[in-house]
Amino acid sequence: MFAEIEFVEMEENKEFCDLIQIVVDKCFEEENIKNSNVYLNVILTQPQYIRSLNKQFRNIDKETDVLSFPMFEREEIETVIKSNLLKKDIIPEGAQEVLGDIVISIPRVEEQAKEYGHSVQRELAYMIVHGFYHIMGYDHMNDEEKKEMRSKEENVLEKLNITRE
Repeated sequence: MFAEIEFVEMEENKEFCDLIQIVVDKCFEEENIKNSNVYLNVILTQPQYIRSLNKQFRNIDKETDVLSFPMFEREEIETVIKSNLLKKDIIPEGAQEVLGDIVISIPRVEEQAKEYGHSVQRELAYMIVHGFYHIMGYDHMNDEEKKEMRSKEENVLEKLNITRE
């Protein structure tokens, strides 16, 4: 498994867990990191929880749909993954290193799915892919970065046949 999933202030949802595992697996496949000992921590939560994290870590006192907390800088990730591949024989079985945390507000996912006219599953899949690429060091602060990140996101979603309905 490439994702550890937590539910904070909400009930567990098997359908969400299954979708997240499929999407994260495809992300890892597309970035050629399936054979590494790394994983993502995904937290599904409520608006007030994500708002508190946004305030605490970004000094922005408002809720958002998704937050990503990478453990490494973009230029470090390749080294971390290669290092984990090289150490695979000496790392205890099952031991993994976290790439980062993705925190998603499920009520915001539901609102945005309705607003954009597609399924909750599609919106959640997009949030996972979007968060994953932030963890991998991609951003959308300017047009060039945004184009590169969106291309990667759409590639994963297309390969999973998760489309805007």
